[in-house]
Amino acid sequence: MGRASTWLHQNVPESGGLPDRGRSPGCGSPLDTALAVPEQRLPGGRDPLAEARDRFLAAEPVDRSVVREPILASWWRSKEWNVAADRLDLSYRGDPNLDSTLARSAEPVLRHLFEQLDGQPISIVLTDASGLVLRRFTGDDKLERQLDRIMLIPGFSYAEDIVGTNGIGTALESGGPTHVFGHEHYAERLEGMACAGVPVRDPLSGKTLGVIDLTCWRRDADPLMLSLVRSTADQLNQALTETSNSRDLRLLQEYTRACRHSGGIVLGLGNDIVMLNDHARKALAPADQAALICRATETMASAAGPRGRWRPPGAVTVDLPSGAVAKMFCRPVGELGAITTAVDSAPLTDGVVHVKLVTPATVPLPEAAVSRATMSLPGLVGGGAAWRRASRLTEASYERGEWLVLEGEPGVGKLALVRAVHQRRNPAAPCHVLDAAEAAHDRDWLAQVRAELSGGTGLLVLRHVHALNARQARTLAGALEEVKAAGRDADLLVAVTLDGSAARADLNGLLRLFPGSVAVPPLRHHSEDLRDLVPFFLGKLSQQGRVRCSSAAMQLLLRHTWPGNTAQLWQVLKQVVQRRRAGQIQPEDLPPECWTVSRRVLSPLESIERDAIVQSLLDHGGNKIRAAAALGMSRATIYRRIHEYGIITTPAG
Repeated sequence: MGRASTWLHQNVPESGGLPDRGRSPGCGSPLDTALAVPEQRLPGGRDPLAEARDRFLAAEPVDRSVVREPILASWWRSKEWNVAADRLDLSYRGDPNLDSTLARSAEPVLRHLFEQLDGQPISIVLTDASGLVLRRFTGDDKLERQLDRIMLIPGFSYAEDIVGTNGIGTALESGGPTHVFGHEHYAERLEGMACAGVPVRDPLSGKTLGVIDLTCWRRDADPLMLSLVRSTADQLNQALTETSNSRDLRLLQEYTRACRHSGGIVLGLGNDIVMLNDHARKALAPADQAALICRATETMASAAGPRGRWRPPGAVTVDLPSGAVAKMFCRPVGELGAITTAVDSAPLTDGVVHVKLVTPATVPLPEAAVSRATMSLPGLVGGGAAWRRASRLTEASYERGEWLVLEGEPGVGKLALVRAVHQRRNPAAPCHVLDAAEAAHDRDWLAQVRAELSGGTGLLVLRHVHALNARQARTLAGALEEVKAAGRDADLLVAVTLDGSAARADLNGLLRLFPGSVAVPPLRHHSEDLRDLVPFFLGKLSQQGRVRCSSAAMQLLLRHTWPGNTAQLWQVLKQVVQRRRAGQIQPEDLPPECWTVSRRVLSPLESIERDAIVQSLLDHGGNKIRAAAALGMSRATIYRRIHEYGIITTPAG
């Protein structure tokens, strides 16, 4: 047993179920069994683990009794990420952020451990949540030179998708304590090393902040390495808890002081903490509150300069969704205005924000229960600034008799908008709709268009013109030019709709015939209209308004980004009403997609996985560990999926 092993037996406390000091590793204790690496040799002195690794890399069957399950799973991930096994492809990522809460809290803990090691051939490594090395303490010159050669140094990342199986990256992926000895490493250059890593988590949010890792020569590895690194991680977690408690207390004190001395709107913003005084809750609509919080966070982040220097941003003017205009004044909270910095290197400043309303809202604050929404156009509701602008532009083009293009994402209500304007301005005239998406399989579609153009009156809407191929677009453009040449465009208004992201160069010849153009905004750009849209849709879907939306459920709907826009909202409420035919809709009545804030439409497979995660979280009261176990996935995977899919784990903001 090497010097490191001797030191470990002398210094690891006898607690937490560790083996007795007098008991030699390998005597059958549970910890020894868990950490043991097979020492038997194949004929010719070949290590069976090395043989198994070679067979894995050659895509040959592997004896699972030789390779531990977590290691084999990591090998597969490394292979899927195309990690090089015969070399280390690392590049310098930049100077590590030593001003982060993690780095500052870890400094005394790691330095104390380093002094206790007293020149032993063990290195202490601290990384952030991406695997980027922040600090390294090594008391042995030979080991230090080896770590330099394999680039386990500050500024380089040992994430699993870069280096393959190792104590740092694999601990991050698995979400728990991990040890990797010798040939268990995926990269050949690491086979002479042994490492044990434990993730460090935020004491409040549970978010992974980084990893503490012990690395030594393979010959010096000892089963108690993992116990030592666990003990060190516990000490760091305690230090982080004390730091978080004092930081949150300081923010609360400053926020309370600001509320006492101000009769206006005051916000307190911290890491995972948002505080609003009564004046803010009464004077601001929920959408305005969200807009202010977002803008204040961005302002304070941009004002946090390097090395904790605060650059006062002055008064910041904010246009709110309700039409109000506010001036915002941000002040950092901390010792002498010091900045606290997040471990992902993005500045994160605790602060107090004072807000003054310069211009009042043009849209009244919504009532708690909306019984009847104001209709600006027949059959449509919504008073958000973006929606009102699109409505005004559409009406103006209609009044001028212009042929009109309505662009926007799928489901925003392009057809509904132009229909409503037509119904309001010329209710006696007919409105005909033809869908260009049918042209791909209906050879008579262009003939139907020609028939409408030759004898039709009122309004003709051609939907989804981006679905036409180049030849069909040219044919349609020719037919429309004939109408204009004959002077019939005064009797027949034509409008086309297309997805803005699907516009193509070969459509230019068609679109130039339409002088009017309106961009219909996505629902996320006028989310304040949800308070009108939800009761309006529920009134259509349920008899006599028997189904209403609770405040908690409305908060979830307001937080969702609605990649499918108003059409998605209609389908969601239709689905809910099929299950709840009376009473109030509660958060648990909403489908899993409403528990996310994803800004993209998920694939069918991703949607299935998201729904399963949301349902498991609901079944286990929001406990992520139990939800992950029920789904058969690791904690690291469920945390990553929650982040990727934007799953909201609590219904209230």
